[in-house]
Amino acid sequence: MTKKKKKKLEHEQELAAESEYAIECENLVKIYKTDKVEVVALQGLDLQIKRGELVAIVGTSGSGKSTLLNMLGGLDKPSAGSLTVNGRNLLKFTEEDYMIYKRNTVGFVWQNNARNLVPYLTAVQNVELPMLLQGQKERREKALELLDAVGLSNRINSRLDQMSGGEQQRVAIAISLANDPVILLADEPTGSVDTKTSDQLLQVFKDINKNRGVTVVIVTHDLRLAKQIDRVVAIRDGRTSSEIIKKSHAEIMSETSGWDEGEVPEEASEELIVLDRTGRLQLPKDYLEALDIKGGAKVKADLDAENERIYIRKAE
Repeated sequence: MTKKKKKKLEHEQELAAESEYAIECENLVKIYKTDKVEVVALQGLDLQIKRGELVAIVGTSGSGKSTLLNMLGGLDKPSAGSLTVNGRNLLKFTEEDYMIYKRNTVGFVWQNNARNLVPYLTAVQNVELPMLLQGQKERREKALELLDAVGLSNRINSRLDQMSGGEQQRVAIAISLANDPVILLADEPTGSVDTKTSDQLLQVFKDINKNRGVTVVIVTHDLRLAKQIDRVVAIRDGRTSSEIIKKSHAEIMSETSGWDEGEVPEEASEELIVLDRTGRLQLPKDYLEALDIKGGAKVKADLDAENERIYIRKAE
């Protein structure tokens, strides 16, 4: 890296430290083009994730959640809008910028851990490998510390064929932390394990988030798993459509009228529809079906300013 490039990077990192957000997406667009087909994977997505948050992103197949994760990981490039990660706008990245970004800023955990692991190496050798490629010193000491952090201090010399699927995924998580990432991205990390192991892996991510201050973003289709995470962002048709935010008993009681003391659970959640920066919102499918409203139809909106409400109804 040239001195000029290094100075620019240091300046951007200083600016990043001043922002409370690790990730900011504004009107983010991703279009895939072939000779005959143009597919819009993201169409104006807005999202903000604070430093040190643990967030789950959910959505059906084709909703755009994996596309978003690939762009956050520097594996794919945005088409338009703004995508700022750790204070840097990825739309302005050169190929060299992307290389440095993937090496220093993000860690990635895949559902298929074969993408993370070398089968004929031991657990500790797998964790040492990315550090070896980058010429880091004291690799063994750091690898042992990372394996201990994911609960595998007793399996450091085991090969992959001697380990369970959950243990292999823990090794993959340790590898993703080898470059001391600011952001850890996980694509369906519990998709190939049973429920008990899934809960254990989620606890590993929670511990990393809490103890290391790493911002963690998990893409999952497992709603049972997502319910165990404080903030859940739902993506539909390439846009942020709703957020599920976990609230305490006291918060629900103070914000909601009509609840009896015995009806509110110890911990409850509230789903909020997201209004994007241009005023667009996506209503849940069951709401539209209840009113027999189809996509593209015209509706009427009535304002009740006194009670701070907007009513949407089917146009006559």
